[in-house]
Amino acid sequence: MNTITTAEILVIEDDAIMREALADWLRAAGYRVRQAADGRAGLAAAKLAAPALVVTDIYMPGTSGAVVIAELKQGYPDIPIIAISGLFNSGHGMDVDTAIALGAARALAKPFKRGDLLRAVADLIGSPTR
Repeated sequence: MNTITTAEILVIEDDAIMREALADWLRAAGYRVRQAADGRAGLAAAKLAAPALVVTDIYMPGTSGAVVIAELKQGYPDIPIIAISGLFNSGHGMDVDTAIALGAARALAKPFKRGDLLRAVADLIGSPTR
């Protein structure tokens, strides 16, 4: 695993409290973070400057996380994606396996622990240097 110095993570999450919490966790771990409040804004942010990794919610109004994953995989196949959702284990809609099949490198069911997210990020892009 390589250690990187400027890893920037794009967090796409429509719930402002969750988006801020994820960004805070990642910043506290030493990563740079950009945020987007919905799928369309997230795709625009990725086109503006490709991130090292994307964390995206699946169920959002407008452009869903499934569309975000599909479009990112088409335009930026090397960017790892972590899909997150409160419905993964609910039996409704998309499950973890479907998110992985769409192209997500990891899928985490909400609520997940900070350590689970940070482990997934470090596995995919390495740990930041401080």
